[in-house]
Amino acid sequence: MADPKSTVYPETLAGGFTRVDGTIQFFTRIRALLEPGFTVLDLGAGRGQAFHGDKLPFRKALRQLRGHCAEVIGCDPDPVVLTNPSLDRAFLMGDDGRLDLDEASIDLILCDFVLEHVADPGAFVSEVHRVLRPGGWFCARTPNKWGYIALGSRIIPERLHSRVLRRAQPDRKAEDVFPTLYRLNTRSALRSHFPRRDWLDGSYVWNAEPAYFGRSVLAWRLASVALKFLPQALGSMLMVFMQKRGPSAGIPAGPARSNSEPQLVNDNGGGQDPVPIR
Repeated sequence: MADPKSTVYPETLAGGFTRVDGTIQFFTRIRALLEPGFTVLDLGAGRGQAFHGDKLPFRKALRQLRGHCAEVIGCDPDPVVLTNPSLDRAFLMGDDGRLDLDEASIDLILCDFVLEHVADPGAFVSEVHRVLRPGGWFCARTPNKWGYIALGSRIIPERLHSRVLRRAQPDRKAEDVFPTLYRLNTRSALRSHFPRRDWLDGSYVWNAEPAYFGRSVLAWRLASVALKFLPQALGSMLMVFMQKRGPSAGIPAGPARSNSEPQLVNDNGGGQDPVPIR
């Protein structure tokens, strides 16, 4: 059977990835922000299977932040994070959502497919703001609530998620499927919880391969064409890049929030991006 990715995206021949690969897009920008002296927090790091299970050496190397900064700290409510070998150290998030970190002690926070699981966005962003230094970055990749991935997740009953994912993504394990809430997964939610007075916003919409359409070449072809014509509001992924304001970083507080704040930019016109395992 023909491989749908290399058939629909023939450039995969040159390097093993498509021109709309969401992981390469996301981590390229993170690596551009990263500095040798940074302390990085991987918030929602899990067991690290997304990194260790990546079969493409170039992409896997791009995701590896350890060794490219001073320290990579992992945090997750699941004790499995303590076994994550891609971290310098790890700790468990408390039941109250508090992070066992000092104020303004982190230079960059990474959340890769985590925001869709956040139950209390206000408390979550408050902790992010507390531990991030002025001038520091909050970087997240997450499904857009109005994109086809999130819509499909909400339509399909929670009890059937593992069964459906086994068909759409056969390599994904049941222990890497988590309940989704999508309370911080719209442009309006991001503007509300990351107000302009506290944050500079460099977020945008990204569309990548339609990997949730299984291994049918025809389905991939139809999806890749159809998704090009979807309006921006239905884009599959939000690439969230927020920089914390602060006088000490030379970034003064911004204006009070208004209804005329700019929309997130739609940065490409491909298909969709899968929600990978953590």
